[in-house]
Amino acid sequence: MQGLMNWLEKYLVPIATKIGSIPWLVALRDGFISTMPITMAGSLATLINALLVTYPTEWKWMGFVNSGFVQGVVAIDGIVSTGSLSIFAVFFAAMWGYHLAKNYNVDGLSGSLVSLAAFLMSTNNTTTLALADKLPKAAVKSFTNAGATASESSITLNSAFSIGNLGSAALFSAMIFGAIAVVVYIFLMKKDITIKMPDTVPPAVSKAFTALIPGIAALYVVAIINWAFTKGTGQFFGDWLSETIQAPLLHAGQSAGMVLLVALLVQVFWFFGIHGPNVLGPVLESIWGTSQIANITAFQKHAALPYKWVRGSFDAYVWFGGSGGTIVLLLAILIFSKRADEQAVAKLAFAPGIFNINEPVMFGLPIVLNAIYFAPFIIAPVLNTAIAYFVTMAGWVGPVKVAVPWITPPVLNAFMATLDWRAAVLALVNMVIAFFIWVPFVQMSNRVAAKEQAAG
Repeated sequence: MQGLMNWLEKYLVPIATKIGSIPWLVALRDGFISTMPITMAGSLATLINALLVTYPTEWKWMGFVNSGFVQGVVAIDGIVSTGSLSIFAVFFAAMWGYHLAKNYNVDGLSGSLVSLAAFLMSTNNTTTLALADKLPKAAVKSFTNAGATASESSITLNSAFSIGNLGSAALFSAMIFGAIAVVVYIFLMKKDITIKMPDTVPPAVSKAFTALIPGIAALYVVAIINWAFTKGTGQFFGDWLSETIQAPLLHAGQSAGMVLLVALLVQVFWFFGIHGPNVLGPVLESIWGTSQIANITAFQKHAALPYKWVRGSFDAYVWFGGSGGTIVLLLAILIFSKRADEQAVAKLAFAPGIFNINEPVMFGLPIVLNAIYFAPFIIAPVLNTAIAYFVTMAGWVGPVKVAVPWITPPVLNAFMATLDWRAAVLALVNMVIAFFIWVPFVQMSNRVAAKEQAAG
């Protein structure tokens, strides 16, 4: 065991530490985190509609569903959804550019605008409507004269962004083109290729002029790339990215191997005192976070959910009380531990643990670099992940379709995220399994303490 710990500390921990300090990865993680108000607003609208419409419709409460009050709430929720999750990539592009620029010590606001503009430049700005009925020739001519591209079976509107091209399906486009533009902007700012204004000019005006040349150059670089790609392929670069990079990656994120690997790495990093979800945040959010937003959007539209395992699945079934499922360790200590020090820490850490804050137990017990608790800290979450993954993929519980705040207590989190009582049962079963994995090691800790006391 000690040999394994030494190997991990020598080879894996330095890698994790380096990853956690790479500015662009930190910016990617913070970009997703910054959009949380938007995600939560859209998820709240989804949750309210489910409680007022989806379930009452299943129960045949049509009088209630069709009431003026419910229909008014549904209309308001639709407006909230349209302005939040439906155009999520717009908000992410802005936040991604802001944090990327700030992490390289240049103006974040200008970086935000450059990233957003670059994303929109790479996005398909045509909207095609497929027609169920054949369009008369006179109507085709009228649409064509009005500037649209029309045929008997479809109408294409130019210079019109489709909401579908601004949501989660466009996140990779926002990441890549936002990065290209902001990197050019940062490079020119660092080289001081800027317009310098006299000291008497107000700071806001001076800052705007300073960003002028780098910003224009960055956008022209992105424009040339998009123009050349569309000229050569006849396809928008953003559409190509979604089809050839984003879709396969999200599909790979549904594999057991990737899910279990992430669950394992989070625990290994945390054991050495490195915040696992933060280090792996870019991976968690760009793959499973994107999948979750797609699920929420599909649920709002009463469509089939495209993904079964998403970002919230880890929170619902594995990380109860925080990474490692440490709330059950605290319960095991309170019931079985005879050590006064562990009992004291468990009593203090239990209340925060209910809300998934586990730093008190991670560093206070501690679990970090504690050889006694290494095995259960790794085994329990990975086993919980495997069980939850199998049950979810088998369709025995509904997938996560609502984003809930990370401080939502265990079991309740699973129910609110899935709106499925079976998910709450699964979370409870996983907690019981983890509890019995932890118990023998709590008892081992008792024996070790007793031996140390007798020897000392």
